[in-house]
Amino acid sequence: MSSTIVAIATASGVSSISIVRVSGTNALAIAKKITHKDTIEPRFVHLSSLYNYDNQLIDQAVVIYFLNPKSFTGEDVVEFQCHGGVIVAQEILETAISHGARLAQRGEFSKRAFLNGKIDLTKAEAIAKLIETKSVDGAKILAKQLKGNLGEFIDESREALLRAIAYSEVMIDYADEEMPDDILGNILEQLDSLIEKIERIVDSSHRRKGLIEGFRVAIIGKPNVGKSSLLNGLLSYDRAIVSEIAGTTRDTIEEQIRIGSHIIRLIDTAGIREASDTIEKIGVERSLESIVDADVIVALFDGSSLFDSEDEKIIEILDSSEKHIIVAVNKSDLYQKFDKENLREYDTIEVSATHDFRHLTDKLKSLFDEIGSDEELMLISTRQIDAVQRAKQAILDAREPLLNGELEFFSYHLQEAVLALGSISKPYDSDEILDKMFGEFCLGK
Repeated sequence: MSSTIVAIATASGVSSISIVRVSGTNALAIAKKITHKDTIEPRFVHLSSLYNYDNQLIDQAVVIYFLNPKSFTGEDVVEFQCHGGVIVAQEILETAISHGARLAQRGEFSKRAFLNGKIDLTKAEAIAKLIETKSVDGAKILAKQLKGNLGEFIDESREALLRAIAYSEVMIDYADEEMPDDILGNILEQLDSLIEKIERIVDSSHRRKGLIEGFRVAIIGKPNVGKSSLLNGLLSYDRAIVSEIAGTTRDTIEEQIRIGSHIIRLIDTAGIREASDTIEKIGVERSLESIVDADVIVALFDGSSLFDSEDEKIIEILDSSEKHIIVAVNKSDLYQKFDKENLREYDTIEVSATHDFRHLTDKLKSLFDEIGSDEELMLISTRQIDAVQRAKQAILDAREPLLNGELEFFSYHLQEAVLALGSISKPYDSDEILDKMFGEFCLGK
C-alpha cells in the first residue's frame, strides 16, 4: 500500500459539487503542488485555487487534509471539493496522476481502511450497500451495521464457541475424569441457542433483502386483464404497449417505481395461457421465471369477464407459490361479471388500472413497511449468509461427538465454526478473496 491513489468519489454528471479523493504517503505533497500552498493544516477547510500540471488555473475549490491515522483509510487523505460536472473533477484527477498518484481500483479506499484496521468487513460491506440501498428501512439497517451490531454478534458468538472449546480442551487434559453434567448441559444449551439465532437471522435476511436490493413485484394474469395498463398507471407514463388484442405483451418489462419509502422493481409479464406460437411460448416461460424470482406476486383478474380455465391456471400458480401474494380484481369501473368466490381463500382488492389503483399501492406499502419493521439482525450479502450457514452446520456436526465424549472431534468442528464466523468480520482469507470482494464496490469508495 505504498502507492498514493486518487479517484473521483462522486457520481458522474452535472452537480453543484464533485469530490476528488487522494490517499497515501504522497497525498499532502500532491495537494501542495496542485494548490501552490506551502502548508495545509489538517482538519481545516481551505478555500484554494487549483492548478494543473502546466500551472494553469483549474478551479477554486475547498481542500481538506486528514492526517493519518485519523482518516477514513488510516493514511494521509486529501479531498478536493470542486464545482460539479465532468471536466473540472477529471482535470484534478489527471493532475494528481501527473504528480505521482495512480488511479484507484474499485473499492480500494475501503480496502485500505480495512487493512489499516479502521473498519472490519461487516462495516465495509455496509458502506457499499448503503450507497445502493432501495429503501429508508434498508438505510437504517445498514446504519446499525456501520455502528457494529453485526460485528458484536460475531464477536459474542465466537466468544461462546471459544469457551466451549476451552471446556473441551480442559476435559481432554483430564480424560480420566467424568465431565460434569451441568457443564455438558450448559454447552449444549449455548450451542442450540446459537443455532436458533442463526436460523432466525438467515430467515429474516432472505425476507428483507428487498429493503436493500429493491423488492421485485411481478404482475401476473391471463392475457388482456390489464397488466400493462396497470404498469403504465403506476409509472404515470405509457411504458408498455396496450391494446385489446390478447397476447400483446410478449416479453417481461421491468421498471423501478417508488412506493412509500421503498424503491421497487415492477415487472410486467406476458399473459399466462396455452401459447399459440413460439414467441408467445417464450414470453410465457419468462413470465413463470419472473414469478420464481419475485418477492411479491400481484395476481390480476378481469372483473368485467367471467372466471374461466385460464384464471384457474393463475390460481394454481398462486397455490404452489410461497411468495407474498396480492390478488387484485381489475376493471372495477366496468360492469362486474367476475365471481370472487372462485378465488377461494385469497383476500382480494378492487382496482381500476386506468382510474384508481390506490388500494394496491396502499397494500404494497403496508407489506413493505411490515417487512422493514422486523428488528432482527440482518445479513446483507450472500457471503455473510453462506458464512453463518457454514458455522451452523459445523455446530450441528459438533453435537454428536460431544454427546459421545469424542472431544477432539467436537473441538475440531467448533474451530471450523469459529473460522466461518470470523470470515464475516476479520477473515483469514487470501488477498485474492479480498480483491474480489472490494472489487464489487463503486470507484472512489
